[in-house]
Amino acid sequence: MNYENWISYRYLISSKGGFLSFLNFVSIAGVAIGVAALIIVTGIMTGFGNNLRDKIIGTTPHIVVEKEIGVKDFDKIAGQLKGIPGVVGVSPYVQGNVFIEDSGQALGLVVRGIDPATEGSVTKIKEYLLKGKVDDLTGDGIVIGKELARYFGYSLGDTVTLIAPSSGLAGQSWRYQLKIVGIFSSGMVDYDMNLVLLNIRKAQEIFNLPANLVSGVGVKVSDPYKVSDVKKNIHGLLGFGFLVKTWIDINRNLFEALYLEKWGLFLILTLMVLIASFNIITTLIVTVTSKVHDIGILKSIGVPSSSIRWLFTKLGMYIGSMGTFWGVVGGVASTYILRTYVKVPAEIYSIDHVPVDLQLTDMLIIVASAMAITFAATIYPSMRAAALQPVEALRYE
Repeated sequence: MNYENWISYRYLISSKGGFLSFLNFVSIAGVAIGVAALIIVTGIMTGFGNNLRDKIIGTTPHIVVEKEIGVKDFDKIAGQLKGIPGVVGVSPYVQGNVFIEDSGQALGLVVRGIDPATEGSVTKIKEYLLKGKVDDLTGDGIVIGKELARYFGYSLGDTVTLIAPSSGLAGQSWRYQLKIVGIFSSGMVDYDMNLVLLNIRKAQEIFNLPANLVSGVGVKVSDPYKVSDVKKNIHGLLGFGFLVKTWIDINRNLFEALYLEKWGLFLILTLMVLIASFNIITTLIVTVTSKVHDIGILKSIGVPSSSIRWLFTKLGMYIGSMGTFWGVVGGVASTYILRTYVKVPAEIYSIDHVPVDLQLTDMLIIVASAMAITFAATIYPSMRAAALQPVEALRYE
């Protein structure tokens, strides 16, 4: 340990009068609280974002292949898509809008007609079913969301009435009596309230589509975060006459809002670390003032101004490093407690704990930001200490 580090450390643990020790403690605590708050908030935001992504990926296909007039000969197209590297599942679907009628009330819904034999290879509908089985989705069967069942008081085996506008002759609407064979919970209120599932043949009947025409083909890939490469391969295979959208394209506005919210909170909470840096400035100024005699002696024996500057810079960095270390420890411990022991209403969030996901990249950014702010806080006090002249420093001693 060179003399700069040794003197800086001695100043850090100095207990003369207890005042400098108290200032050092306050400065370390301020940085620690700011760093811990950053870690907790970014971990929770990342956890909620990833939880939302998992629910979206589980409810909808990773990629949808559609055409303006519908997709014909989808069995042939499905066979072609299965040959693309990274594709692990393909399933056709029919999608459209209907109304559900009950006790004089009408509510707009999204109908998705699925093939029960292949839908499980594309979405997690089998995992989301609370009651019933996907294989029971035949004929006049219907699978509804938990929120829709709660809203109308439906249960397994009840009959619902769907109204398909303009599915018959011009100006007419057709009514369909369907039996509830399943109730699912995706964890997203919008899906659980507004999405119902039918057998693909029944959906084609409701929307007056021929047997060889569907709305699109859903595709599942091995890595949902690398769908762009598969999307390019699909365009290369089928041509640009098809509309190919990934789950990221469909939910881009939502994910951009989450991203901005996460980093907006990060910038706001960084102000806590910035405020804590003023404690470091104050501590260093007081330390410089109380150590004027020491500085004069050091300079009188030939210690250069650059060493004096580094001495107080290192003192500030020690404070920032200790604050950052204990902030990381406190933040990680707090997120563990939140994830393990703090419960949230499962009926609202569809999870019974706080979702926390600490990512190494976020942690490194937080630590680097705290250390950069700490270094900036040491510049002025260390320069003032280095500017002192030996004669002035020793004049009143």
